[in-house]
Amino acid sequence: MTLPLGFTSDAGDALPLALVRRASFDSWRATLSESAAAWVDAQGFDASPGTVLTLPDGNGRIASAALGIGDPRDPFSYGHAPFALPQRDWQVGGEDDEASVSALRIGWGLGSYRFSRYKTPMRAPARLVVDAALEGDESFDLIAACVRVRDLINTPTEHMGPAELEAVAREIALRFHADIEVITGDALIEQNFPAIHAVGRASHRAPRLIALRWGDLAHPHIALVGKGVCFDTGGLDLKPADGMRWMKKDMGGAAHAIALAELIMARKLPLRITLLVPAVENSIGPDAFRPGEVIATRQGISVEIDNTDAEGRVILCDALTYAGEQKPVWLLDFATLTGAARIALGPDLPALFTNQDAIAVQWLEAGQRQRDPLWRMPLWRPYLRYLTSNIADLANAGPSKMAGSVTAALYLERFVPADLPWAHLDVYSWNDADRPGRPAGGEAQGLRAAYAMLKAHASE
Repeated sequence: MTLPLGFTSDAGDALPLALVRRASFDSWRATLSESAAAWVDAQGFDASPGTVLTLPDGNGRIASAALGIGDPRDPFSYGHAPFALPQRDWQVGGEDDEASVSALRIGWGLGSYRFSRYKTPMRAPARLVVDAALEGDESFDLIAACVRVRDLINTPTEHMGPAELEAVAREIALRFHADIEVITGDALIEQNFPAIHAVGRASHRAPRLIALRWGDLAHPHIALVGKGVCFDTGGLDLKPADGMRWMKKDMGGAAHAIALAELIMARKLPLRITLLVPAVENSIGPDAFRPGEVIATRQGISVEIDNTDAEGRVILCDALTYAGEQKPVWLLDFATLTGAARIALGPDLPALFTNQDAIAVQWLEAGQRQRDPLWRMPLWRPYLRYLTSNIADLANAGPSKMAGSVTAALYLERFVPADLPWAHLDVYSWNDADRPGRPAGGEAQGLRAAYAMLKAHASE
């Protein structure tokens, strides 16, 4: 493995970089020479989080720098460094807390990211010196997983449709010697995935179900499902322009599931995984599925389409049913499913729904440890009344505007075996604006926490 962008193992020309918190500012300042301390005072540097100070030598050249940070175990405390510091190599010494060191690496790696497929960044990031022996360190695989999510989401649909998503999965399967099967187009009908076919049938790019399998049969079996709506027009219930503008990100759930599977394989966790990605475009055309249509599902539950813009849950229901048939010990799904989750929790907190308190506790605790937060929401089953249909077993939406993220999760739960531990993460997968370590665009949310949870589960 080569080092990610923003890192080097060559310390030859590196300058020292101090990590300073406000609580330790006075003690750090006391270690400086009189002239350096005067420079700090003149610049007004007080180690506020997100700040940077370069310190000159007697000839006016940069001799060292200080980085103002907050929580040392939060990767985003360091996210400003790669582009706030001058473009050169920097070396941090004296850090012995493993969690803080890992956070520094992850934050530096995520802060170094810029989506560069179509536009060259104005400058390269400053580089952090790391030991060459650390090239296989877990933190670098975590960075790679988050970058995978960002790249997949940021790529426009013209270059990241269902076929391109399949190509990514095939490349990963080849690299890790995993088995892969793809069911495409009318074969979805023949093999009883009618709901996936219904949503994707109007597009000139054929819908498909991507299935990747990896791991030892003796290991605990985890099923990962990701919503892969590569673009969402809303269908015949057409989205307005401002609601459609960023719908290339509607495959964010698939990006998370793919990246998590890749991370598990890269770290060789003692798990067996089944990755399922229903990949479609929700398009407008003569063959588009319609409001009021009743569609079949693999589970045998008939679904009335109240709104074609609630399509993600429709493709997921077949994938969840199929996942349950594989008899995993856990089933996790990721989806950019509802705007209601964003109204409730904002852009930073994915909404977690689960039928098992134990999963909620483990995922939430992992999120706290990794500083990768999420928030549990209720599966309040009386709200199933909002999904009733007069002509089918279930409606995919309803007239009520209340509890939209809850009703979407309840819809999914109908397609999960009652005795199967299941969790659904409703992710935004997006940064609306630039923040340190989090450039505007695609974002991994809950991914590092999910990995930490599964790693702990694998070691039990």
